[in-house]
Amino acid sequence: MDGYIAITGGIGSGKSYVCRLIEKRGISIYDCDAAAKRLMRTSASLRRQLQELIPGSIPPTPSAGALDKAVIAQFLLASEANARALNDIVHPAVALDFVQSGQQWLESAILFQSGFHHRVSFSHVIAVTAPAELRLQRVMARDGISRDKALEWMARQWPQEETLKLADYEIVNDGLQPLLPQIDAILSSLSHKSPSTPSTP
Repeated sequence: MDGYIAITGGIGSGKSYVCRLIEKRGISIYDCDAAAKRLMRTSASLRRQLQELIPGSIPPTPSAGALDKAVIAQFLLASEANARALNDIVHPAVALDFVQSGQQWLESAILFQSGFHHRVSFSHVIAVTAPAELRLQRVMARDGISRDKALEWMARQWPQEETLKLADYEIVNDGLQPLLPQIDAILSSLSHKSPSTPSTP
């Protein structure tokens, strides 16, 4: 099983849960969201760029407090241009951190939408999907938000159909189809793929 492998899926698809199941198979998965938060806490250069882009979002030093998630979320939801501007600052740092981590698998909710797949060359992409209504209910329950707010967040992401067009594999997480047989079938398929050489950002 050679080359970089990405797992993606829209909000409420259960992507992170699927990743935890894969990790139980002995595979370490790099979490893009967690890495971005870590880098925004620890990288002086990244913090400076974010403060310039979103005033008030970043304390002057890591010891001064956490990121203001509300300020960042408001900025993100304001426009697609804002989201692109934030991604253009954070994603190069995350891509470099991933390549330097030595890990092969990566988890990213907006892999295609953000253009992250252009920063790192992935040999295979796995998309986790679920019915729209089920995704909506999961997001509402997980985050304690209204249906309208959950719909707003979902609308900011690509439709599942668009993600599936670019993915190599699909894992259906609808609560009906067992996940482990799907995961094992994909792992078996990947183990028989011909080797490829990962690319750096």
